Amino acid sequence: MAHRVAAKLTKDAVLSYHTALEFHGHAYSVQEHFIYSASRPLNSIIFRTHVFRGVRFPESLRRANKKNFEVVTVNRSGIEIRVTSLERTMVDILNRSGLSGGWEEIWRSLESVEFFDLDRMVEYTLLLKNATAAARVGFFLKQHRESLMVEEKHLKPLYNICPQQPHYLDRNRRGSGHLVSEWNLVVPREVIERTWGEVL
Repeated sequence: MAHRVAAKLTKDAVLSYHTALEFHGHAYSVQEHFIYSASRPLNSIIFRTHVFRGVRFPESLRRANKKNFEVVTVNRSGIEIRVTSLERTMVDILNRSGLSGGWEEIWRSLESVEFFDLDRMVEYTLLLKNATAAARVGFFLKQHRESLMVEEKHLKPLYNICPQQPHYLDRNRRGSGHLVSEWNLVVPREVIERTWGEVL
């Protein structure tokens, strides 16, 4: 029910980020925050235990008139719901982890997806015109190269626009982590080694 509410809060609302993962059945955990993208999102709305938060479509998509790139329409109980595809969702949550529950949630959720259309994913990443986003996506794909059948043709366009100076995978944890030089990306140890499954 909450997904249907979020999808209708504005005329062009699109379920996005962790909410899109939940909608597609690939969220590792369920959240009470529901995220949608829109041209002019409303202020956050709280209803019972649910929080509905709107975010603006990325500026690069607005400028290119590509706001609906990799947006799919799904009919649920007679109601049409617009939601980002798994490919766009994957890129979006890597780009804005704060809207998606943190790195363990992101990694565990994405690792439950058996197949991505990598060509569409790379195309969307390039549309964002964001070097850090390209590095984050590239790092994830390289780490999962075998399971996702990633080829060099998918990685090369991302290499070409990755940052010239080190950027952080997690902007809130500057100063800690391991530099992955091929992407100029400083990555927390637990993400590189996926240590969240360790028993302390």
